[in-house]
Amino acid sequence: MRVLFPGKHENPDHTVIALATTMIKYLSRHRVAKYDSLFEHCQRASLHVEYLFSPAISLLYLLGLVQYLPKSDSFEWLRGGTE
Repeated sequence: MRVLFPGKHENPDHTVIALATTMIKYLSRHRVAKYDSLFEHCQRASLHVEYLFSPAISLLYLLGLVQYLPKSDSFEWLRGGTE
């Protein structure tokens, strides 16, 4: 089950928002990250990356925070500096 916001019986750390926050912290520090390195970083932070990774990165893309670079299979952080 993909959880955007936790319900009464859900763990808040196993949500799309929580994983997207982890991605934001990593990408704002590194500016550009290969798909594999971002996925591995998220795996260290959460056990449920397999089914939350795609919705979380899609959320960041839809919000205009990241851009996918197909030639290098990387994600680029589009907001300036660390905030």
